[in-house]
Amino acid sequence: MSDKIYRAGAIGHTGAGNFGHQIHLAYQGLDNVQFVSVADPDPEGRAKAAAESGATASYADYHQMLAEEDLDIVSVCPRWTLERLEMVLACLEADCHVYCEKPISLTLADGDQMVQLAAEKRLKVAVAHQAVYLPRIQQLKQMLEDGIIGQIETIYATGKQDRRGGGEDMIVLGTHLFNMMRYFCGDVNWMSAHVTESGREVAIADARQPSEPVGAVAGDRIHSYFSFQNGVSGFFQSKKDRSSGENTYGMDIVGTEGIISLRGGAADNLAIYPHPYFSPANFEQGWEPIELEINPLMSGNRLAAISLIQAIENDTQPTSSVADAVAALEMIHGVYYSQLSGGRATFPLAGRAHPLS
Repeated sequence: MSDKIYRAGAIGHTGAGNFGHQIHLAYQGLDNVQFVSVADPDPEGRAKAAAESGATASYADYHQMLAEEDLDIVSVCPRWTLERLEMVLACLEADCHVYCEKPISLTLADGDQMVQLAAEKRLKVAVAHQAVYLPRIQQLKQMLEDGIIGQIETIYATGKQDRRGGGEDMIVLGTHLFNMMRYFCGDVNWMSAHVTESGREVAIADARQPSEPVGAVAGDRIHSYFSFQNGVSGFFQSKKDRSSGENTYGMDIVGTEGIISLRGGAADNLAIYPHPYFSPANFEQGWEPIELEINPLMSGNRLAAISLIQAIENDTQPTSSVADAVAALEMIHGVYYSQLSGGRATFPLAGRAHPLS
């Protein structure tokens, strides 16, 4: 790290996504960051965020903050994506690096604009897929690369499957899972999907708005298949109100020499079946816990800020970059493109508008 002290700020919108998952607090405890200001049109929300973050200045208009504060890094915090494109582009135009809430955008076209402008201005955008910043997940990736379960063949990912199960589960929580699948396996070549609502095939007329405006969703049950460029097969499923569904959130990674099971947003439960095939009749071949460093999921915000600063100083990309986040969204939108077309969706998707629009 250099001796530079980075001036940071945050944009929120109380009542319209608020300050997200505390990403305005990502810089606390970092000696090389001076947190300067917050912006929020809501007076009470603005005062609360300033008190929480220790900001020395606050603004009702984030454009004014960007013009007056000479910031290096800005957190774009609201969970809602309605203002996401305008906020991120405004930060980039002000020559600020960005730490941004997920999902990255309403449409792939919006995400593409962020990727393009960041590249043109040589700025970095990190996205709040907190899990992949955790040492636990990074250690697991190294173990997979070292062959702990041989060659990876298949990944089975499952959403929380609560009241949001299906389309809303896929956009709100699936973005973390798809980002992690790519973190382990790389880019997708093509995919196919089956999406239903109360047992019938989903059509555009079934599009609805989720609990928060993060893009239209459809379906209460989703099954999808992804063919990764490295030959790995990936699956994602989510069913609304599945009994004990929340306990299924995570993924199973199947290799030629074993299986790794990862459950919870921070991979709180991590285990390995260190055998080349699963044999329930052989009770001596049991699952074994994987003992790795445990960090709370929200500690990923601080680690993301560190990753962002390292990317700035080394001219690399953060662990979860804006391009990674667009690719995760592309997997989600690909599900709908496949369902509506009745065939494969080839990546990169030709359609960059929302498939349910």
